[in-house]
Amino acid sequence: MRRIRLGVNIDHVATLRQARDTRYPDPVLAAALVELAGADQVTVHLREDRRHIQDRDLRILRQTVQTSLNLEMASSEDVVAIACEVRPDMATLVPERREERTTEGGLQVLGREREVAAVVRRLQDAGIRVSLFLNPDPESVRAAVEMGCSQVEIHTGFYADADEASRDAQLRRVRAAVAEGARRGIAVAAGHGLDYRNVRAIARIPQVEELNIGHSIVSRAVFVGLEAAVREMRAVLAEEERRRVSR
Repeated sequence: MRRIRLGVNIDHVATLRQARDTRYPDPVLAAALVELAGADQVTVHLREDRRHIQDRDLRILRQTVQTSLNLEMASSEDVVAIACEVRPDMATLVPERREERTTEGGLQVLGREREVAAVVRRLQDAGIRVSLFLNPDPESVRAAVEMGCSQVEIHTGFYADADEASRDAQLRRVRAAVAEGARRGIAVAAGHGLDYRNVRAIARIPQVEELNIGHSIVSRAVFVGLEAAVREMRAVLAEEERRRVSR
């Protein structure tokens, strides 16, 4: 039985810290706790405006994370330079607008292949595996494969935000993009907007190897603690892993 890798995004631990410009809660401690609770990866997003994760956080996390460190990042020069210096295990290229509250969609790669490929090569030359965060679109997945990326992460936000009438259609879009990645021999992750309920349908997709989940876990942690929140998510995924096998 193949275990679904769980990446826990700890950005919003830093969001709480930055709200009062204090030293706590420390995302470095949060990373240690989620790893102890069973996370396979720690994910952070170093935004251009540094609204939550700071350069200091990233540098310390690189020294302390025992599993895998996944850096979500835009292709801006200063962040690319920091990534090449710190060398996380994975860099996930995402779109970024300063006025957005959270990432609103996948990275636009079609028509920008040369531009994106140049950033991919620069990160790879620094020894970093590269993933692209993409809308559920098979053509974009094919473009990522042609760039030599190690992985794609399919944006599940449209599915997560869909009403009952359109949810199945959005799920089919995710499945089609995941299937295209698997057909092309690339690792496939998924994430954005996933919680303890809607994650189940995504976890049942057999080609999904990794899920990156943040807001719902940190929100749950307010009531049950961070380790318990991660274990609860891990338990949900384990149940869906067993269903994969029984089918």
